[in-house]
Amino acid sequence: MTTDAESDLHTTEVGDAGEPVVFLHGLFGQGKNFTTIAKALQPELRSLLVDLPNHGRSSWTDHFSYQETADLVADELRAGFAASGPVHLVGHSMGGKVAMVLALRHPELVDRLVVVDISPSGGRGTDEFEHLLDSLSALDLSVVARRSDADEALAGPIPDERVRGFLLQNLRSGREGFHWRANLELLRRELPAIGGFPELDGCFDRPTLWLAGERSPYVRPENEPEMRRLFPRTTLVTVKGAGHWVHSEQPETVVTALRTFLLA
Repeated sequence: MTTDAESDLHTTEVGDAGEPVVFLHGLFGQGKNFTTIAKALQPELRSLLVDLPNHGRSSWTDHFSYQETADLVADELRAGFAASGPVHLVGHSMGGKVAMVLALRHPELVDRLVVVDISPSGGRGTDEFEHLLDSLSALDLSVVARRSDADEALAGPIPDERVRGFLLQNLRSGREGFHWRANLELLRRELPAIGGFPELDGCFDRPTLWLAGERSPYVRPENEPEMRRLFPRTTLVTVKGAGHWVHSEQPETVVTALRTFLLA
């Protein structure tokens, strides 16, 4: 496993042989969220785990745009992981939208596309994410001496232990105490743009796999016409028993689906 800390985007490579596949995480996530999936895809696939801007160890920005984010990832791939040819691209939620825009704007870089539980539309409202961002921002980090203090303080506004654990992966300790790796202020301010999707022309005419969580509301029947207009070679698969975080709730099913689709 190797890490690139030289560019604005922090990336981690998993594996050193096989076809290349790139993973893009969702809101509040980090590239490492796909480590288990990436390791399970070896040795047939080698993976690049990307920390998107304003997340993980990547740089922060002054504003948010799906087009600019996709272009930034494309430049990173073109200069490194995709220098010798197109790669497979997998994106979840916000990362799925980045992946869609990248495939539409830079189709020469993408062989096969996988979108996990998100659609090319404005989708549902952002109330849930507003609440999560407000809850994290309201936490007084000056009184947090250990991670368990933060977990206890967030138990009221965020009662789901699994969600709290996922969010607290963004909490890091340093010389001056705890701090958030995610750019909470920017993400809260730009949440309408993050929840939307840009108007784009053209289509990506390569094989595309859509993985939707059975219990998730983010891919609905009314989204299919736009999905198939932009991505006409789409195969839609519903993962039983999964909510929005399909890859963490049903990892074995996701690994099987990825292996079957990407190596076809």
